[in-house]
Amino acid sequence: MTLEARLSDLIAPVVEAAGFELVRIRVTGSRTKTLQIMAERADKTMSAEDCARLSRALSPVLDEANPITGNYNLEVSSPGIDRPLVREKDFEDWRGWPAKLELNRLVEGRKRFKGVLAGLDEGSVAFDIEGEDETALFPVEWIANAQLILTEELMRETMKAERQDRQMQGDDDDGDL
Repeated sequence: MTLEARLSDLIAPVVEAAGFELVRIRVTGSRTKTLQIMAERADKTMSAEDCARLSRALSPVLDEANPITGNYNLEVSSPGIDRPLVREKDFEDWRGWPAKLELNRLVEGRKRFKGVLAGLDEGSVAFDIEGEDETALFPVEWIANAQLILTEELMRETMKAERQDRQMQGDDDDGDL
């Protein structure tokens, strides 16, 4: 079992109990390691306050379990607007949005593709490649990296979701007093 998988088993229950979904875990660095935990709410938002709250919830669990040898920094963040797509559900959730994929092998002489996510089809990512007429199917295990492409529409939708979230929490500060 990889370090990330062990960390996921340890961290996922804490993340879920705090009201978030775990998006990705990554350990980077050699001398001083960084444990990057990416999470979000079910509505795909994650504020700086949410990151701080989740960090406070995770710290005692990580301190007790001590899963990483030596010193490390804990970094809790949101996936961001041009988020990485790492879970199978991400490819379905973001169906219809422009994305870029990088494969771990060559397909028709290429590893990198731009296009529009078309969902999942029996363990493969359906992808409408820019300039192609037919939808391509890439097995999930072939995908090395995938992320949304930053567009004005994506920024608008993200800002709209964040605004709705603030309004639901009674923390809307549009300047009205």
